[in-house]
Amino acid sequence: MQAKITSFFKGPDALQPSSTTVEDFVHIETTEPEIRITYKRKTPKQDSMFCRNNENSLETDLGPESPVSTDAPANRLSNSSRIINKKRSYAQLHLELGQSDFLLHTCSACGLKYARGEEGDEKVHKEYHKNSINGIKFKGWRHERVISSDVGSGVRIILVLDYDPPSQMNKVREVLNMVEGDLGLCEDWLFHKLCKVYLFIAARRIAGCLVAEPINTAYRVVSDFEAKGSSSNSYIKKHESNLTMLQFGGFHFHQEVIKNTCPVKKSDGFDDDCDRAIFCQEEAEPALCGIRAIWVAPSNRRNHVATKLLDAVRKSFCADSILELSQMAFSQPTSVGRALACSYFGTGSFLIYNTGLDC
Repeated sequence: MQAKITSFFKGPDALQPSSTTVEDFVHIETTEPEIRITYKRKTPKQDSMFCRNNENSLETDLGPESPVSTDAPANRLSNSSRIINKKRSYAQLHLELGQSDFLLHTCSACGLKYARGEEGDEKVHKEYHKNSINGIKFKGWRHERVISSDVGSGVRIILVLDYDPPSQMNKVREVLNMVEGDLGLCEDWLFHKLCKVYLFIAARRIAGCLVAEPINTAYRVVSDFEAKGSSSNSYIKKHESNLTMLQFGGFHFHQEVIKNTCPVKKSDGFDDDCDRAIFCQEEAEPALCGIRAIWVAPSNRRNHVATKLLDAVRKSFCADSILELSQMAFSQPTSVGRALACSYFGTGSFLIYNTGLDC
């Protein structure tokens, strides 16, 4: 009988009959090597009582080296303990209840708007608030034009001109930007080439600033005392009547004046007359120095800083002589500026000049 074709690819032993059965072949093909999986107990965490108790119970039931399958309860316990041990933050960041400043909060002291809770905004507000209340930091310059100084306390007044080094002018612009924002002026309005800037330095901060410029003429303010019984009284009444009357053709509309019943705070020592309109004489008078703006940090107010700045201007504005009070004039002042002028000049009839530049 002819041999099968498979005998040509096998050795001579393959031709001999074998005693194995079909069940043996099936058993050989389906049998797989046994794999033993063992787990060792991990070191329990000190901050998880739940995990430690479950690991101890697992050790007593299965033993430290007992073989377990991948579907054993120990694996599920480790996953659950991993979720329980995860730290969760329940901090409440914002609570919107219809408040107007939910996104941006306005500081009542410095007026800066910032987002509460934001680390960057909080840092910017803290620095700006300190500069606005106490003055901008000032380490000093190597070459300073000192007008007056107190060696013991380190307080001094320095003068900065337009042709001074760029480092000094950059610091001056930083101060003027803050002054313009505080006084509600337009940007880059305070300073021009002919201006002289006086800085009051105290405790390594710029606590005061005064900007002066040369002028030719000014107008004298008509005080209430001089207006009584004088020829200018009719001039004042004429303008006051125009402020409260509106005319359209043959119809005249009068404004009803309602007195304010709210109590007026006089803690700053200012008179009620400072809030009234300012009227000046029509004839101009000669003047040399114009006070374009004056500013004092809130923490240094009521400490005669503005008075010292005005004295420094009188002393150094003209190289050959000291200015007289009649040669100095203010730009259109606020109520606080008018109170300062009345106090410094000793009368309500002081000079006001036109800056010539509209804001």
